[in-house]
Amino acid sequence: MEKQNKIIQLYGYAVCLVAVITFPISVTALVGTFFDLSDPLHSQRFYGGPSLASFENYKMDVLKSQKEGKQESTYMPDDQTLRAMYEAAKIEKIQQVRLEAHKTMTISSLLILVCIVLFTTHWFWMKKVARETA
Repeated sequence: MEKQNKIIQLYGYAVCLVAVITFPISVTALVGTFFDLSDPLHSQRFYGGPSLASFENYKMDVLKSQKEGKQESTYMPDDQTLRAMYEAAKIEKIQQVRLEAHKTMTISSLLILVCIVLFTTHWFWMKKVARETA
């Protein structure tokens, strides 16, 4: 009987430990998500492509990438077309960051809730088991 109680206690405290470790990890992900939502254009979630910080940065990156390509017949769009490309790329990045942020917020919030429930139920259960064995 004593060995069975030790196994039960080991299981209960292990679940509490996992919940305690998972909780700050989920909180950290949740806080990072709030920062991503506050400024989606400067989020580091998606790398690559020209800079979307401003139209001028975008234009310079496009010009630089064409010079690096050194193709003989390169098409250089006019400013109106470049601005439309910039706006489309900017909207796309904002949508990507928002979707990922909402997904992370949902998952992290559920994990936090599960951690709280698991910890409290197992902690009180362990206290009850300890009282019964004493």
